[in-house]
Amino acid sequence: MKIKYTNRIISILTIGIVMVTSSCEEKVTKKAPPPEIQVMNVIQKDVPIYNYFVGQVYGQEDISINARVEGFLTGIHFDEGTRVKKGQLLYTIDPEPFKAKIASENSKVAEAQTKLVNAENELARYKPLAEINAVSKSDLDFAQANRDASKAALDAAKATLRMAEINLSYTRIKSPITGFIGKTQARVGEFVGRNPNPVILNIVSTVESVRVQFFLTESQYLFLAREFRDKESQNEDSTSTVRKKRPSADKVKISLILSDGSTHPYDGIVNFINREVDASTGAILVQATFPNPDLILRPGQFARVQIMMKEDKGALLVPQRCVTELQGQYSVFIVNSENKIESRQIKIAEKFGDYYIASDGLKQNDKIVLEGLQKVGSGMEVNPVVTEFESQTNIQ
Repeated sequence: MKIKYTNRIISILTIGIVMVTSSCEEKVTKKAPPPEIQVMNVIQKDVPIYNYFVGQVYGQEDISINARVEGFLTGIHFDEGTRVKKGQLLYTIDPEPFKAKIASENSKVAEAQTKLVNAENELARYKPLAEINAVSKSDLDFAQANRDASKAALDAAKATLRMAEINLSYTRIKSPITGFIGKTQARVGEFVGRNPNPVILNIVSTVESVRVQFFLTESQYLFLAREFRDKESQNEDSTSTVRKKRPSADKVKISLILSDGSTHPYDGIVNFINREVDASTGAILVQATFPNPDLILRPGQFARVQIMMKEDKGALLVPQRCVTELQGQYSVFIVNSENKIESRQIKIAEKFGDYYIASDGLKQNDKIVLEGLQKVGSGMEVNPVVTEFESQTNIQ
């Protein structure tokens, strides 16, 4: 009986061991699938490379309104910040001192005219007497000189009177152009026209088109000059033997990015490059004109000038968020042909929106890890899911 009971226990234990062993084998054979990782193919396309410069906006015409004579301001005849017309009265200065000056000069003109009449009458009497030798030649010469001096004195008095009349006209200051006028620098009752009192009373600007001035470094200017020279030479007629010596600046189209990040809807054209490089800064002044029909741009604004420096043919683009930087070294995670993660160092050439342009380390068909960079590591096997990166800068 004991032998049978022992055999039964051994059989039960054997079956249990077999079941446990089978269960363990099943657990070993059920391997977890590789995790899904979002990846994207490296983008290859022709990319325009832009440079940005800080520019300041000026009116197409900015004309200062000056007090050309001294006096007390008696009237302001416009609303600040509004549009004024050419010839419109803007300011008046007390005219009374200038009217008094005119009255004084009028009396001097009358006195000079009287002296001239007397001198001419005296000369008229002396001439026939000199012909019969009734008076000396020196008396005739003196009468002639007195008449000429009296005429010159009359001309001088008339010129002084004319200057007084001109000064009186300066007491009524009118707009030289049609445009927008700014804030007045003087108020009624102030003495104007002599420092430290206000001399420039206001500024009138035309802003239907505006000028934007900015500076290029010498190296940037040389690069642009050579780029556009090469473009001009490529566009020349092959039969032409005359080669242009300088780029056509009026064909350089540029954009203006405003302080709120928006882009001015009208392209500008470079219409002026200074004749010299500033020796103290190593920069050269450039001016561009932008249409401004909506009157959005106003003098004094600052904006970024965007100029296309060149076009990078077949550039490889990588989203900036996929790139890791460590001590100036850039790297990305890629999925190789065996669906394993591989870390690869790359070189960055330029920024393009929210992309980097990779100059070395990548090929067109490489798959770059787009999401979950913290969850992957070199050698890790993954299941890549190809997706598209949605750029936030609307780059086409």
